[in-house]
Amino acid sequence: MASPTMRALATALCGLTLLSPVYAFNPTFSYGNQKVRGVNLGGWLVLEPWITPSLFENTGNDAIVDEWTFGQYQDRETASAALTRHWNTWITESDFADIAAAGLNHVRIPIGYWAFDVSGGEPFIQGQLPYLEKGLGWAAAHGLKVIVDLHGAPGSQNGFDNSGQKKDYPEWHTQQSYIDRTNNIMKTIASMYRDRADVVSTIAPLNEPAGYRGSDVLSVTKQYWLDSYGNVRYPYGSSRQSNNLVLVHDAFQPLSYWNDFGNGLDGVAMDTHIYQMFSDEENARSNDEHISVACDKASSLSSFHLWTIVGEWTPAATDCAKYLNGRGVGSRYDGSYPGSSRIGSCSTRTGSGATFSSTYKTFLQQYWEAQVITYEKGDGWIQWTWKAENADEWTYQAGLNYGWIPQDPTNLQYPNICG
Repeated sequence: MASPTMRALATALCGLTLLSPVYAFNPTFSYGNQKVRGVNLGGWLVLEPWITPSLFENTGNDAIVDEWTFGQYQDRETASAALTRHWNTWITESDFADIAAAGLNHVRIPIGYWAFDVSGGEPFIQGQLPYLEKGLGWAAAHGLKVIVDLHGAPGSQNGFDNSGQKKDYPEWHTQQSYIDRTNNIMKTIASMYRDRADVVSTIAPLNEPAGYRGSDVLSVTKQYWLDSYGNVRYPYGSSRQSNNLVLVHDAFQPLSYWNDFGNGLDGVAMDTHIYQMFSDEENARSNDEHISVACDKASSLSSFHLWTIVGEWTPAATDCAKYLNGRGVGSRYDGSYPGSSRIGSCSTRTGSGATFSSTYKTFLQQYWEAQVITYEKGDGWIQWTWKAENADEWTYQAGLNYGWIPQDPTNLQYPNICG
């Protein structure tokens, strides 16, 4: 039996044939023809300990490991002042100017649900939305498209610190009240940006729901994607469509899992995140193996039926960055992560690019280029992330400064690296 969401979509889609073309999906970026080349503004409006370790260390409290505990375990005024300083300084208009000057066309801006809705004694501190608005103005001024990315949902959709609340088991999918709140937030986001697709070309309804946790997560996620499609693409209370693309995440499933998803729906695309450092096996790969694994993604990306964007990836090949696995948690690469076996020293693999050997920088360039070539077999890419305090192997900004990322992303030195 069709859900109310699908019946409403079917009615709306059938009605489109009777309407003037102004109501059809008209994206403001030529997705499918022009490659998405972009960067994430990670750690700005959603805190991540590995991106800004100083913000967490300056609290003097080891129990502060995410944005939830940042508000929970310190004086409210102190926390609020620190956040305001951070929001004002971490990303400014000069970053947008530099991103545009580097030949990129998109920025993905993570935002947490708590920017829109705090209730039930949740300790989150609000105030992010004026900075998101500033970011949209800067993007418009520099000719960049924005993906507004809901990066954290009530109850946490994955238990990661970057969902706002680090926890052993994600609970978003377990309570209808959490799902309802998220749907309402998506309606709010859709109404905010339905007439601003010239800048907010894309809305991503939720980052990285933990589909690997099982079928219960996946069934909730699938329904949420359909509900979000209706909320974002039909935000006017009629059959009139917005021009915001809906970018759904693969929930850590192979693209083939989604082969039947989105057929007959226009204005929907698939986001997949590709990393090679969150297991012992991946950390143990040689440089050549990392490159080979990246190149092997080409066929699945090029053959998927929806526009496919690699919305997170990095030239980093290890989990060496401090706090990458969580504040106070070590790295698999050097054996300091619980239960891992040492592969090598992290001292030459992370930190300031000024300390990286020429051999390492050559690898970063080759791995970066192999991924760019491969991800453009799909519809493009958005690197994670623009900047970090002390993990240059991850950042687009440092790659430009130290030369492993070209000032023009189409100016490749190893165009045949994937064969």
